Amino acid sequence: MATLARLQSRSAVIGNQYYFRNSVVDQFRKRENDAAIKIQSWFRGCKVRAYIRYLHKRVTIIQKWWRSYLGRQHYQLMVKIAYYTTKMNLYNTMAVRIQRRWRGYRIRKYFFNYYYLKEYLRAVSEANDAVREALADFSQTKEREEEKAKLEEEEKKRDYQARKMHYLLSTKQIPGIYNSPFRKKPDPWELRLQKAKPLTHKVPKVKQKSAINLDSWLACTSTRSFPRSEILPPINRKQSQGPFRDITEVLQQRYKPLERTLWMAEPIDELKEAREALRREEWVHNINDNMFLPFSSYHKNEKYIPSIRSSSKYRADSYGHQHFRDENPKKWINGKGFQTVLSSFDLFSNYGKLYSKAGQIV
Repeated sequence: MATLARLQSRSAVIGNQYYFRNSVVDQFRKRENDAAIKIQSWFRGCKVRAYIRYLHKRVTIIQKWWRSYLGRQHYQLMVKIAYYTTKMNLYNTMAVRIQRRWRGYRIRKYFFNYYYLKEYLRAVSEANDAVREALADFSQTKEREEEKAKLEEEEKKRDYQARKMHYLLSTKQIPGIYNSPFRKKPDPWELRLQKAKPLTHKVPKVKQKSAINLDSWLACTSTRSFPRSEILPPINRKQSQGPFRDITEVLQQRYKPLERTLWMAEPIDELKEAREALRREEWVHNINDNMFLPFSSYHKNEKYIPSIRSSSKYRADSYGHQHFRDENPKKWINGKGFQTVLSSFDLFSNYGKLYSKAGQIV
């Protein structure tokens, strides 16, 4: 009982000591915990860094081997390309040398062969001589033909002149001018006049007058007014002297078809029809049929009806409301409207505004 009483009297002191010791232990525990955490973080960092260094070494070894493999492959490719390039250069050089030898042989044998050229020039000269002889013979023949034709033309002219001057031929009683008695021999023209025939003038043929064709003026008449009849043969008689008209013209004037009078040719209401046609033509070119009355309130209460050439926010419509850019909200799938696409000018202007605002803020 004494011990219990003593413990009960000391319970408050024990409680205070317990609280004090627990608070001190908690403070030391937090410091120890922070120190342990720091030690663990340092050790784990060292461990991770050591593992990373190990990985770096292994990666470096792998990269070294891979790059060495790629370098060997590239070197082998370069060697192969150099080998084939050298080979092709050698082949090209040999081909050029062969072509040079062959072309020299071909030129010397076929083009600049002395004996071949000598034979060719000899054949050409012989052919030229033959052509010259043929051309000379042809030119001489042509000259002879031209001289012969000229002589024949002159002979024809002399014969015509002799026939024309046949009246100058001498007779037994009267000698001509070309047969002078003072000459021992007659003139050659005298002999030509004796051989030639006198020139006679051709008698012009009298042209018969063509028959009068009555089909032209009979065609303009009708069967009822002027019945057709058989055309009589023309009378070959001498035309009467005087200013008489041709019979066809007289008959055409006599049987001319009737012409409509002014009252029949033009209708009575011609002026009215002309005005109606003018009004229709003006109506075709008008856009609006209503008359425009300036400075008045005549159209004040009328509802505005847009014309065919209406415009939208995109551009002017060219053929009414059936344009493919017209907006019809009833056919929209979504209730939200379409967003207009900005042009390049609008984009640049928006960028300029943003830059100006940024400058003001700074």
